[in-house]
Amino acid sequence: MNVIITGASRGIGRAVADKFAANGHSLFLSSRDPKLLEEAVLEIKKKWPSVNIHSRAADISKKQEAIELGDWILKQKIPIDVLVNNAGSFIPGSVHNEPEGVLEKMMAVNLFSAYHLTRCLIPGMIKRKEGHIFNICSIASLKAYENGGAYSISKFALLGFNRNLREEMKPFNIKVTAILPGAAYTDSWAASGIDPRRIMEANDIAELVYSAAHLSPQACVEEIIVRPQLGDL
Repeated sequence: MNVIITGASRGIGRAVADKFAANGHSLFLSSRDPKLLEEAVLEIKKKWPSVNIHSRAADISKKQEAIELGDWILKQKIPIDVLVNNAGSFIPGSVHNEPEGVLEKMMAVNLFSAYHLTRCLIPGMIKRKEGHIFNICSIASLKAYENGGAYSISKFALLGFNRNLREEMKPFNIKVTAILPGAAYTDSWAASGIDPRRIMEANDIAELVYSAAHLSPQACVEEIIVRPQLGDL
C-alpha cells in the first residue's frame, strides 16, 4: 500500500506515518520544515529499515507548492492507495479581534492545501476506481468554541470539502473519510501545562486512520469523532 501523508514530521501526521510504516507500507511524506521532515524520516527508517520512504518538503498552503508536490508524487508512477490530508495550523483568536490576514492564512493551510493536492492526485485514483482519502478535520469542524475564530471557520470548511468529495467519489469506488479529533497531545500542547493524561494521544488518531483504511471494499467510514474520555477542554 502506498500512503501519502502531509504534515508528516510531527503530531498526528507523524503518528500516522509510524503506524503505516510499522505494518510495512510505503510512505510518501511531506511537511513544511525540511529539517524536521528529514529527522522524522531517519527516525522511522531506524525503527523499520525495510520500509520504503520518499519525502519532499513543501509549504502546501501555497497553491503552486501543493501542485508541485502532487506532480512529484505522480512522477513516482505508483498507485495512490491512501492520501492523508493532515497539514494544518492553529492561530488562536476571535473573529472580531484577530489580526488582519488570519482567516486567509487558516484557509490556505487548513483547506486549500487539501483541496489543491487532492485535485492533483485524484484523477489517477478515479481512473483506477480505487483509493482512500482522509481529511484530518477537528471537533472545531462541528462546534464553534471560544478563541477559535478563523481556525474553526477553516475546519468547518474542511469538513464541507470532505462531505462534498465523499458524494462525488461514490461512483468511482473511492473512499473519503473525515477524522474529527478533540484535543490530542502534540507539540502544540507541550507548553500548555495540560496534563498529558487529560487528552488523547496522537497514536489514538493513527490507530483510527489505519483501521478505517483496512476495512472491506464494501465499507466506508464517513466520519470519525473522537474526544478525550473526560470530554473537550
